[in-house]
Amino acid sequence: MSQNFARSVFAFTALFFAVFFLWPIFQILKGGFIDADGQFTLRTFAAILADPLYRGGLFNSFMLACAVTGIAFAIGLPLAFITDRFQFPGKMALSSVVLVPMILPPFVGAIGIKQIFGQYGALNAFLINIGVRPEGWTFDWFAVAPFWGVAAVTALSVYPIVYLNCAAALANVDPAMEEAAQNLGCTGFRRFRRVTLPLIKPGLFAGGTIVFIAGFTELGVPLIFDYSRTTSVQIFYGLKDIGANPAPYALVTLMLLSTTGLYALGKGLFGRQNYAMMAKASSTGGPRALPLLPALLCTAAFGAVTALAVLPHVGVVLTAFATDWYARVLPSGYTLQNFELALGHPLTVSAIGNSLKFAAASTLIDIVLGIAIAYVVVRSKLRYRGVLDVLAMLPLAVPGLVVAFGYLAMSQEGKAFAFLNPVENPTILLIIAYSVRRLPYVVRSAVAGFQQTSETLEEAAQNLGCPPLRALRKITLPLIAANLIAGGLLAFAFAMLEVSDSLILAQKQAFYPITKAILELFQMLGDGQFIASALGVWAMVFLGICIVGLSIVLGKKLGAIFRV
Repeated sequence: MSQNFARSVFAFTALFFAVFFLWPIFQILKGGFIDADGQFTLRTFAAILADPLYRGGLFNSFMLACAVTGIAFAIGLPLAFITDRFQFPGKMALSSVVLVPMILPPFVGAIGIKQIFGQYGALNAFLINIGVRPEGWTFDWFAVAPFWGVAAVTALSVYPIVYLNCAAALANVDPAMEEAAQNLGCTGFRRFRRVTLPLIKPGLFAGGTIVFIAGFTELGVPLIFDYSRTTSVQIFYGLKDIGANPAPYALVTLMLLSTTGLYALGKGLFGRQNYAMMAKASSTGGPRALPLLPALLCTAAFGAVTALAVLPHVGVVLTAFATDWYARVLPSGYTLQNFELALGHPLTVSAIGNSLKFAAASTLIDIVLGIAIAYVVVRSKLRYRGVLDVLAMLPLAVPGLVVAFGYLAMSQEGKAFAFLNPVENPTILLIIAYSVRRLPYVVRSAVAGFQQTSETLEEAAQNLGCPPLRALRKITLPLIAANLIAGGLLAFAFAMLEVSDSLILAQKQAFYPITKAILELFQMLGDGQFIASALGVWAMVFLGICIVGLSIVLGKKLGAIFRV
């Protein structure tokens, strides 16, 4: 491959990220640190930190991120360890089902949870029916502790990311190291803490980073639970004053500095650790069979976690089929009309079309750019190719809420990109936002494919007179098609159900994507929540098909594309 091509890809990628990633972030920083006279100031930050409302929001967001990460690790790490080390009944099926929470955006699951645990929800009706509480008794379970409600629903949606990364990390651990520790008397949990855990720290960090950022910046679930005491919701409510009020800029700046600072700290502590290990063939490792009772306990553990994790999905599905569900354990009647309305409602017809258009365009951009970046990173000798890889992965470390707010800031009236103002038409900004956010998935998948494909095949074609780019198209791309399909499917599926960008940038009903339509429907009186749930089920089916296909194609390697 010519150096000119590598330099061209580097230059284009650098320009693309400078305009649509670094420039929006700069606009946020400028809005937070520069006053109306163009002077550097910290007055806005001082005012925010002095305001107990904003200060409390930052504290709640940080604690929410810690809670979400803690719950996700408490679920994902033990399950990954059990999967990697033991054989038990139903292992293959349960290992696939554990990914089910990924097929529903957290805020859609929150709709189902509210229907079960709300004031007139299924749980209260059940308690009344069995005589634990008197007739007419009501209690809103999540109103008592909305913080933990938001944390639980979010964690149950993102713990598969921790599970995938931990499973991938454990699969790469050389059993000889653990056997050596056991021969020296280090056994049980002590061996796991002293030997296994340090070996998988990079994998833990990879999953934990994304989960922490997701918890810190989650917007949809707090909106559904009407929990406004988080920074993300305060930013969302402050968008209407974005032109005159510097407070939203300062809040987003604080969120950006917090997430990147914590990421850098974690990267320094855990992300750089790497241990040289022999090939797994150096030892007789692999999952071992268990006696019947422990094996059944493993199956029960997986089953219990899966049942808990799919509870939001069950709530959404039942609500989608219900004619009415009020103060009863189960809906009073069932119908398919909600699904027909979900596909025929004036709000949803355009939303489905918009999401398909936005997601398809962004995925096409990601595939073209992702292949070019991965090819330069793996195949070229360009001196700064590592910088290209870092640039491509940066969107995973920056919250989507921050990027979306940056696009809104840089397209305000009087700015250089005012012609992209989403108030008029958010199409271009939404496509770019989706492509920037999901590009890392395609790059990681393509990089893995190039690394697994011998360069000698391309060299042989070139020796026979085939130009480098034609050799890439004719020889290499067909060989890595599975990786590209996996990365493209994941980018497309998550773009279809993107939350932060959609809620912030889509401001006209004619341009609402699916997630914005679901939120609007849920807030409508009457049958709004039933139609919203039906639309959520359609989205769940679509994303479920994509995730199952990805898990079949990539297996344990699926976790590698969720790494920063």
